[in-house]
Amino acid sequence: MTSAVSSGGPDALVRPGVGGGLAEVFRQRFLLKLLVRKELQIRYRGSVLGLLWSYVKPGVQFFVFYIALGVFLGLERSPRNPNGLANYAIYLFSGIVLINFFTEALSNAARSIVSNGGLIKKIYLPRELFPVASVWVSAVHFVPQLAVLVAACLVVGWQPSLLQLLAAAAGFIIVAMLATGLGLLFGSANVYFRDFENIVDMLLMVATWASPVMYAWTMVRDKLGEGWYSVYQVNPITIGVEAFHYAFWLPTTDGSAPIPPNLLSLWLPVGLVVSFALLFVGQWTFRRLEGRFAQEL
Repeated sequence: MTSAVSSGGPDALVRPGVGGGLAEVFRQRFLLKLLVRKELQIRYRGSVLGLLWSYVKPGVQFFVFYIALGVFLGLERSPRNPNGLANYAIYLFSGIVLINFFTEALSNAARSIVSNGGLIKKIYLPRELFPVASVWVSAVHFVPQLAVLVAACLVVGWQPSLLQLLAAAAGFIIVAMLATGLGLLFGSANVYFRDFENIVDMLLMVATWASPVMYAWTMVRDKLGEGWYSVYQVNPITIGVEAFHYAFWLPTTDGSAPIPPNLLSLWLPVGLVVSFALLFVGQWTFRRLEGRFAQEL
């Protein structure tokens, strides 16, 4: 028995309730697909608009922010306000679609283990499937919003380079890894202390304003100075939003708007490293805590 355990053979003992981590989620892709389909069906059961809510909610959010910030506070460039942002509507919406993906993914992932407690107590399956499925569901909602963004950009003359498209893909990967890592971390901790749901809600409220979704990054640099601006820039969400601005908003302008220094050469790699590190921490914490999920639930 001892040799089987040490060698990891077919008869090796495995601590009950502990799976193979994210690698096992990849091996169980069929189960992941079923969970994503189930989440979508449950969410829109009895709904008249169904998936169209993916357009309605961000549309209303965009309209409110655009009127309040672009018109009333003068962030949009106009003859009366030549220092505003050109095509502020594109700037705002390109940030909103990414931050909405992150907030929905993390909020649902943090609650996914508790909300699926009945299933977890009945059968064994990789528990990481639930937070990962929440992120995938959010990605499904992200796609139609991205389609609207691309259509709006094309109307105003969007002609991105391959480098800009790759930057957008990298920005999305950064935010998706961050949402998955934090979802695993808070989702497992929430099993033991339900306070973490409220902590996540507060973090998401801060996240919307702690990245340049509705304002220019230059405003942060001018107010905080170069030193504190570098600290602000380490935030992976900030890097992802700036990558989306670089890919979708900048090509619709005359190209004279400044982009964050070293965005491609320094900050995108930093964002990937930080998000991957948080994904590792989230997975490590999840595996440490998942052994007692069934008892705690």
